[in-house]
Amino acid sequence: TQMSVVIIGGNECMERQYKDLCEEYSCRAKVFTKMSGGLRNKIGSPDLLVLFTSTMSHKMLHCALSETRGGNTVIARSHSSSMAALKNILETHTV
Repeated sequence: TQMSVVIIGGNECMERQYKDLCEEYSCRAKVFTKMSGGLRNKIGSPDLLVLFTSTMSHKMLHCALSETRGGNTVIARSHSSSMAALKNILETHTV
């Protein structure tokens, strides 16, 4: 089955690339580069939550963490929001 990945933060202009890279690892990705009013209910309970901490507000971080608390979501934090950073995370967490 496809793993679901939610990426929070990162560069807006790279949203498409993030999604494409996730697809290469047969993951279904949702990318939220900025805080939108509905973030709270859109995250759901993904298999993997990627937090690009350098490009997100504390509010976003808090919101994302409280959304997934209590589930089986694996949380990966990365200070860098580069493709290489995402690739490393996917290498580590996908089979």
